[in-house]
Amino acid sequence: MGKLAGKIAVVTGGNSGIGLATAKRFVAEGAEVFITGRRQEELDRAVEEIGAGVTAVQGDVSRLDDLGRLFSAVRAKSGRIDVLFANAGLGNMAPLGAIDEASFDLTFNVNVKGTLFTVQKALPLMQAGGSVILTGSTTGSRGTPAFSVYSATKAAVRNLARSWALDLRGTGIRVNVLSPGATDTPGVRGLVNAGEDDALLASLAAQIPLGRVGNPEETAAVALFLASDESSFMTGSEVFVDGGAAQV
Repeated sequence: MGKLAGKIAVVTGGNSGIGLATAKRFVAEGAEVFITGRRQEELDRAVEEIGAGVTAVQGDVSRLDDLGRLFSAVRAKSGRIDVLFANAGLGNMAPLGAIDEASFDLTFNVNVKGTLFTVQKALPLMQAGGSVILTGSTTGSRGTPAFSVYSATKAAVRNLARSWALDLRGTGIRVNVLSPGATDTPGVRGLVNAGEDDALLASLAAQIPLGRVGNPEETAAVALFLASDESSFMTGSEVFVDGGAAQV
């Protein structure tokens, strides 16, 4: 019996990186998992990697109609949600003076609007004992050069969890933030030009007390804790998986 045996979980951004690693871990622990992502080809590959126990629904979390399709599929197949991992997010690097309106709108639409309406549309399918996990970031707690827009979205996500913990008082539904530090994911590697990603990861590792960047499976292990009943007395909290980067 796994830690999520019999539970229904939804993982947005489950087609790669931390989302994919978490979906794999949730299935291994007995959950029936729904994943979503913008690119069908990546979703298809993710389903092949995960195997039985997963359903993919293509969609963009910043589009409310796409979220409606996702949760309609969950309702039709499973009837409820026990664990919601609102993980989908993106960002790009641009210092003040070089930030353009299109990238600002895209980042806030996916990271903040998408997170908000993912949770709001999932709530009718959740009940007491349910766990909502939001993906934050160490950048929400500290300054990061050329990354202010992304960082601001993650600071917003942190406060959403604080406020929603109060909004959900009495429902038995918990909401917490999982904040990774630098992690070797396609999203992080995609922040720089091709061929420059290894140098970026080395630079990030040099700033981390443990001397290395994380891997997605390490964050997935903490997502499992927040999803399971082992974290039943936690809500409104932020848990860092950052090698100490934002702690010292």
